[in-house]
Amino acid sequence: MTERKHGIVLGGGWAGLLAAHVLARHLESVTVVERDVLPDGPRHRKGSPQARHVHVLWSSGARIVESLLPGMVDRLLDAGARRVGFHQDLVTLTSHGWQHRFPPRQYAIMCTRPFLDWMVRDRILGTGRIALRQRTEILDLVGDAKRVTGVRLRDMDGGAVESLEADLVIDASGRGSRLRHWLSALSLPPLEEDVVDAGIAYATRVYQAPPGAAAGFPAVNVAADHRLREPGRFGVVYPQEDGTWMVTLSCTRGAGLPTQDGDFLPYAETLRHPLVADLISRAEPLTSVAVSRVGANRRLYPERLEGWPEGLLVLGDALAAFNPIYGHGLSAAARAAAALDGELRGSGGAPGATRRAQQAISAVVDDPWIMAASKDVEYVNCRANTTDPRLSGGVAARQRFSDLIADRSIRSSAVCDVVTDVISLTAPQSELASSRFLSLMHKDQVLPELTAPPLTPDELALVDLNPRSTVGVGGS
Repeated sequence: MTERKHGIVLGGGWAGLLAAHVLARHLESVTVVERDVLPDGPRHRKGSPQARHVHVLWSSGARIVESLLPGMVDRLLDAGARRVGFHQDLVTLTSHGWQHRFPPRQYAIMCTRPFLDWMVRDRILGTGRIALRQRTEILDLVGDAKRVTGVRLRDMDGGAVESLEADLVIDASGRGSRLRHWLSALSLPPLEEDVVDAGIAYATRVYQAPPGAAAGFPAVNVAADHRLREPGRFGVVYPQEDGTWMVTLSCTRGAGLPTQDGDFLPYAETLRHPLVADLISRAEPLTSVAVSRVGANRRLYPERLEGWPEGLLVLGDALAAFNPIYGHGLSAAARAAAALDGELRGSGGAPGATRRAQQAISAVVDDPWIMAASKDVEYVNCRANTTDPRLSGGVAARQRFSDLIADRSIRSSAVCDVVTDVISLTAPQSELASSRFLSLMHKDQVLPELTAPPLTPDELALVDLNPRSTVGVGGS
């Protein structure tokens, strides 16, 4: 194979632009093809409805973004994004009880998705090395079963159709990707697909945080308890870059969801603890309720297809989409971009390079996939169509072990550190089966169970809550 010169990325979202930035480090020219008109500021766009709900960029993903775009994290923080240390800056009611606020091991960047996308997009496109084709629809791939040589496009305003050649095409077009259809048109067999759908739905409102609370009050997370064997209800209050709180209420199949403004607070009152409801009852709502019902875990397996065509890769939500409640999508896409960068640096245009790159990209989504899917299958009414043996045989034993870990991690600092490393995608999930971790599970000090949210009197004063809710922070 000759050296690659031109790359095309289908989709101008988070995953697509990170991939395009990587391609621009290795190829002579890169074109991003996008159906929408990308905003020139931190505004919502039609093609990203999930952006109206809470998002977090875990520290693992933030470090990759920083390596690709030096100074980007400080730029986000300087513009107002909040760095939340886990678990010092977070108050969480887990399935097994309140989490002690241990010293931070990892962190997450919290801000609105339009703000995050725009800041990174402005930096990437500002280099002038990437051409952007907006309001352009991808009709199909050009090539055959052995090699993809470009794409056929249609201008959505004028209707003109053209073919655009490329040495490498990357599908980063999200959950709505038509990859399976495009491959069928090239006479390739269907890709294997796994789906784990707990029926997750989301309702979000933005509130004006009390003075000082957006920066001085911890993020809040109230989770469901899957062991109750009833539909789960969740609620989070996350600080945003403009001094507001984004409040997302969510549920699994069968729990219902507030779709009207007047139902939002009453629904929050049905969570396992009233903390979320107490906070928003004292805050001014700035938006109406935004609802989304796209939350299934879905994964394709292109690496299993015998004879995967050269010149084609897939990543981001087009490859593996997760229940957004776990916050892995942004970091998984960053991990895929890092894997792509490594493969292009190592093998370039050598024969078989595309297949190896796809294998590397698929490998880095396995941990977030199994964490999200194995958690969601625990909820009643979950619909799973999967061949992944980790989600079928021996599920009960794995769930008991998972419950044991969850019970220890909320009360043991050392156990919590390892679990946080895994959840943040900083350490592999296999670490939870290591001898070192199993030893920690038995030997580390276990603190008493918390009976109320671990909030300090000063924090409660910021939001005008009654000190009766105060317990010791960090197990003190």
